[in-house]
Amino acid sequence: MNGVGDTFFDWQHIRDVLPELIGTGLANTLILAVSSALIGTVLGLGLAMMGLSRRRWLRWPARVYTDIFRGLPAIVTILLIGQGLVIVARPVVGTDPYPLGILALSLIASAYIGEIFRSGIQSVEAGQFEAGRALGMSHLATMRKVVVPQGIRRVLPALVNQFITLVKESSLVYFLGLLVDQRDLFRIGQDAAANSGNLSPLVAAGLVYLLITVPLTHLVNHIDRRLRTGREVRGGDDDLGDDFDEPTVDRRADSPVRVAGS
Repeated sequence: MNGVGDTFFDWQHIRDVLPELIGTGLANTLILAVSSALIGTVLGLGLAMMGLSRRRWLRWPARVYTDIFRGLPAIVTILLIGQGLVIVARPVVGTDPYPLGILALSLIASAYIGEIFRSGIQSVEAGQFEAGRALGMSHLATMRKVVVPQGIRRVLPALVNQFITLVKESSLVYFLGLLVDQRDLFRIGQDAAANSGNLSPLVAAGLVYLLITVPLTHLVNHIDRRLRTGREVRGGDDDLGDDFDEPTVDRRADSPVRVAGS
């Protein structure tokens, strides 16, 4: 047992690496995750709208994109973008691995976030769209002010879960070869473990990851409890209009419209 404690929980090694983990590693991990989440959310919402389109030239590219980036292992995507773009487009992207890592994580996240948004939009009651149209709103205005805001609220737990995944996957950017001041939690922990011959710094990095992910996990559970309505929903094949598929659940004529901001 002493061997286990000395190998994994040597407090001297943990104290030595902790300032760098917090000052450099935590900051870079959050920059990678938050930047990727923001870019991925914007791209994902666009993918969701394309995936709901009645036009094949919009719908099929979104499906192919989603299938590719959800089907590939994250490390493969990160290496292909982080190393491949440096080879074929160095004058444009440069050689800095940091923004390339953010780009790769953003593309991966957008594929998952797009599907999350699409399922959320499709879960909104069809009566909400009909009520918006009855008020004289256009297709686009109804989607923007009525359907999409409700869909986003319903998938907030899934979006937070995706951010948790991004926090963990940010450690894979290590394989692109980060500079000293760009190192994330994992890279700093691994470097310190290699230099000391002790795994305690890596354990310390894991504990900092837990300080991020565990509260977020409980936040997901809290949001889920607040949003849970207990209603059964059923799908349908109703037509939303010229451009988008209509949300396909529980058609009720008396369903009150909820406009964003009201």
